[in-house]
Amino acid sequence: MSNLSPKIQESIRNAVRLIKESHHGVVLTGAGISTPSGIPDFRSAGSGLWSRFNPFEVASLTAFRTQPKKFFDWIRPLASVMRDAQPNPAHKALADLQKAGHIKTIITQNIDGLHQRAGAVNVLEVHGTFNTLTCVHCYEQQKAGGFIETFIDEDTIPRCPSCDNILKPDVVLFEEQLPIQVWLDAKKAVNACDLLLVAGSALEVVPVANLPFIAAGKGSRIIIVNHTPTPMSSHADVIIQEDVAIILPQIAMEVIGG
Repeated sequence: MSNLSPKIQESIRNAVRLIKESHHGVVLTGAGISTPSGIPDFRSAGSGLWSRFNPFEVASLTAFRTQPKKFFDWIRPLASVMRDAQPNPAHKALADLQKAGHIKTIITQNIDGLHQRAGAVNVLEVHGTFNTLTCVHCYEQQKAGGFIETFIDEDTIPRCPSCDNILKPDVVLFEEQLPIQVWLDAKKAVNACDLLLVAGSALEVVPVANLPFIAAGKGSRIIIVNHTPTPMSSHADVIIQEDVAIILPQIAMEVIGG
């Protein structure tokens, strides 16, 4: 920790103490945990995807239904980046904490699957996943597999093998509800936790942004590791405004090895 300021070092020690004292830790992650893997976030000023695209024109349910090619043209570069991305030290640190028994559930707003590829289990993808697709006509679900590979490499819109209608990636678009069972499981996990670690989320997107307030309201300890302040910052027990790929491995090492 020698390269970190004394204030950050003290915050890390406090986070380590809270994690060690907890019996049911839960993690909530956002786009900021995957940006070190090269995946762009959506909302950062100047660099976020929504600073370059109108989400309702390319990533809403209406846009998908009326102009599916526009949606697929927009998401194709992102799909390519997600396919080639690798889990970074922050993903691996959370997987290690989970394997050591300090984390029960990881709730993520991300659709990239990097938590699972880092070795994490019991991951709740509240904004959906790119690992499956569902037919817009017959509702048959398919594993992404070769569909996404062909889409990325050949720019071919994925189609249902049963009825030849378009396959929609199972990601949550604007105007869509969250996957209900996943959302109920996420709320159940938060209601059961005695510690919630928020990593790489500015907590700007509801209803997921409400989860830390639910946890704090029932007395759970709150740790936030994020580059920028969040609406939850004044209610958190520990706030570390630093790179998650630096801080989380340090926390994990001290929790597991200490």
